[in-house]
Amino acid sequence: MLTIHGTKRTYCDGVTRRDALHIGAVAMGSVGFGLSDLLRAEGEAAAQASGKNLINIFLHGGPTHMDTFDLKPEAPVEYRGEFRPIATNVPGVEICELMPELAGVADNYSIIRSTRGMNNEHTTAQGDTGWSINAMRSMGGRPGVGAVMAKLWGAAQQTSRGMAPTAIDFGGSTPGFLGQTYAPYRPDTTGRQNLVLKNVTLDRLDDRRSLLTGLDRLKKGIDRRGMFDAVDSYTGRALDLVVSGRIAKALDTNLEDPRTRERYADNNLLAARRLIEEGVRCVSMTWGGWDTHGNNFNAMRSKLPPISRKLTALIDDLKTRGLLDDTIIMMSGEFGRTPRINAGNGRDHWPSAAFFFIAGGGFKHGQVIGSSNSKGERPKDNPVTLQSIFHTLYHQLGIDCNTMTLTDPNGRPQYLVDDRKLISELV
Repeated sequence: MLTIHGTKRTYCDGVTRRDALHIGAVAMGSVGFGLSDLLRAEGEAAAQASGKNLINIFLHGGPTHMDTFDLKPEAPVEYRGEFRPIATNVPGVEICELMPELAGVADNYSIIRSTRGMNNEHTTAQGDTGWSINAMRSMGGRPGVGAVMAKLWGAAQQTSRGMAPTAIDFGGSTPGFLGQTYAPYRPDTTGRQNLVLKNVTLDRLDDRRSLLTGLDRLKKGIDRRGMFDAVDSYTGRALDLVVSGRIAKALDTNLEDPRTRERYADNNLLAARRLIEEGVRCVSMTWGGWDTHGNNFNAMRSKLPPISRKLTALIDDLKTRGLLDDTIIMMSGEFGRTPRINAGNGRDHWPSAAFFFIAGGGFKHGQVIGSSNSKGERPKDNPVTLQSIFHTLYHQLGIDCNTMTLTDPNGRPQYLVDDRKLISELV
């Protein structure tokens, strides 16, 4: 896995992680699959893409809802914290004062303030699958949205610009019980080499292809089932993906206009936009450092201004390029954090309330959905389950959760979510 390292952190569960970006692509996994092997998954596609794309941003550690998108300025001082809300460009919608850029584009996103059904667990599973990490754990767990898209649409697709992987994983995504065939392709030391021609010129590649063609012609003489025709197709697509170099180039944000790089301030979200532009359908990333049991407010002063600038740059960039209506941006964490501030000037885990951020994707935006009570302790109006959110996201992608099932390792059909209620305010 390609990792862009940030600050090394230890979360309260004792696991050391890095505030890092991990990049992956074509359901490659790490168990020795080749590109052409994995592209065979396309032949099993059970649904067609709707044309919508997805960027999934997971704020690892559990971001505080009280100091980001659900401030309570009238709550007692031990709850409301140190920040004030500011108006956005949508009347009546307010967010934290540390995110002025994001306040200026509020007509392009919606905030769910009444999220429920979260679990107290430090994993990316909930933001990737809509389920607890313990759901079907003995079978590998529930598959993430990128793996579901790869299963239903194929691990890679032919676009107007050539072959493109269905899913790119920036870290934390899982294939669950679908298995490694649909796992994110991660261009680490081995995987990255699969995106380039190593020690092979195009002339030498043509020689090797000619040799393979001759061998295949011989093999076809004894093949009575047309198997090698399929092999040729998959191999050709793999070669197209490698020879074109488009995905490798998309990952290299140094090729981007310097003015655009300056707006994004780093490579993370910029790489996501470049990959979507190349035809990738799902890009997932983690953004860590939100486990603020102590020193919460100084941490927010450090974390929120960059996320405001970078997320606004992504929204503006996609909109300028005509990609925002077709690209869903979702952002969430494991849970919210305690409304009451603790003795260490921090906030602890609080799965009873949380926010969920959704931008673009052709949804109805410029709104707040639901509310929490006056102290931010629990949903008050219009509670929305995490699974209902995922049901609505799948619906927008063109996947019908009421009828679509995936077969688990025991041969049983499994619905993508159990709570199949659409969020009517969004669609």
